[in-house]
Amino acid sequence: MEKVAFITGANRGIGFETSKKLAERGVKVILGSRDLSKGKQAIDKLHLNGIEADLIQYDAFDLDAPQKVYDYILEKYKKLDILINNAGVLLTGNLFVTNSSTVSDKDMKDTFQTNFFSVISLTQKLLPLIKKSEAGRIVNVSTILSSLTLHSAKDSPISPAKELAYNSSKTALNAYTIHLAIELKDTNIKVNSGHPGWVKTELGGPKAPIEVEDSYKTSLRLATLDDDGPSGGLFHEDDSIPW
Repeated sequence: MEKVAFITGANRGIGFETSKKLAERGVKVILGSRDLSKGKQAIDKLHLNGIEADLIQYDAFDLDAPQKVYDYILEKYKKLDILINNAGVLLTGNLFVTNSSTVSDKDMKDTFQTNFFSVISLTQKLLPLIKKSEAGRIVNVSTILSSLTLHSAKDSPISPAKELAYNSSKTALNAYTIHLAIELKDTNIKVNSGHPGWVKTELGGPKAPIEVEDSYKTSLRLATLDDDGPSGGLFHEDDSIPW
């Protein structure tokens, strides 16, 4: 039976490239896009590559969105094999700042809504569909900047990047990954966080070393893990990253 995947924030960047690679493997991909017109443009790009994909409007600030997504997938596909929580925001536009004493309440709350709270709401709503899969996979797109171990280490490679809202929202996301993976340990569902690397996206900026076309690798690996694959970890491609 054909596998079905839903990827949030899939109209561009890492989400789009991951969607394309999953579709090339024969997975039926549903793109989640806040802006339907941009989502349709992404669908058209996939069509040019001979890929048929589906589209759902998904806005992390729409509290009714998880139910709408659930209803659509249930009616059309009956189950969900892969959920990639890819949508994310960096509202300051700069990873390389130290702003714990100045970041606004609004930036903190809005960042956590997209990067953390909406992920929990969506995942909880879709979990009954994922439980219908023979090999459910949940991928939470995180970052190396979520690592408290690396942030607290002397001479850490991520020491200049102390943007509080983004980093801490992804640390919270990792906590959800661990807790959910343990809760589901006796099922066929695997839950992992993935660090795609520093990618040339709108979030990552032009100085990032990884081209967007190569940004899919970690999410693709975690979405297609074998039955003996890991669960409850933070990974970049094949490498484990400390919490």
